[in-house]
Amino acid sequence: MAATDESPLTRLSSRKGADGKPFLAAHEVAAGERLRADFTRGGLSPSVTQRWEDTPRSGPRSGPADLSDAVLDCRARVQHALKAVGPELSGVLLDVCCFLKGTERVEAERQWPARSAKLMLKTGLAALARHYGLVHDAGEARRGIRAWKGG
Repeated sequence: MAATDESPLTRLSSRKGADGKPFLAAHEVAAGERLRADFTRGGLSPSVTQRWEDTPRSGPRSGPADLSDAVLDCRARVQHALKAVGPELSGVLLDVCCFLKGTERVEAERQWPARSAKLMLKTGLAALARHYGLVHDAGEARRGIRAWKGG
């Protein structure tokens, strides 16, 4: 099974609201998947197996200085994105987009009312999409440059 097949965002993006439109807009899904990609590439996922390379050895242990620039860039992008959406929304984004928790599980863990995690997630994804520049301030998805204007 591919990683995107198991994503709660993929499942939510296929569901339609009462108006017949998808619950999550394409730019919201793209923002969540971008956060997840940076989180994964940054090595921020908890490890569930033994890490043999970190076993004690005679030389100095590896540390942050041994991380590649790409990994450090991914970590910085995650940190900036979470700061941009704020502490109220960053937790639900991490839980659903990065740790792949379903919204019902998030509600149970946080003792939130039913269906509230979906709304918090949608709000967080909208803020995240704005941070990534996937939407204009007016809320419409960007379609590219329409015209160059001289100064």
